Amino acid sequence: MAQLITILVLVFSAWWLYRRFVSDARKLAEKSRRAEKERQTGAIGTLVKDPVTGEYRLKRDEE
Repeated sequence: MAQLITILVLVFSAWWLYRRFVSDARKLAEKSRRAEKERQTGAIGTLVKDPVTGEYRLKRDEE
């Protein structure tokens, strides 16, 4: 029984690490794509419109 629990913990941990790795890879790819597009257009940053106030602001890295 202890072996089964150990195996389940290891499988769950591996799955969680894999999902985190994929999530981080997607974030890095999007950040790289955005930086490449900004470099091509000569932009300093990307503007996004705030739906509540209607004002534009620079897009943050965590968005």
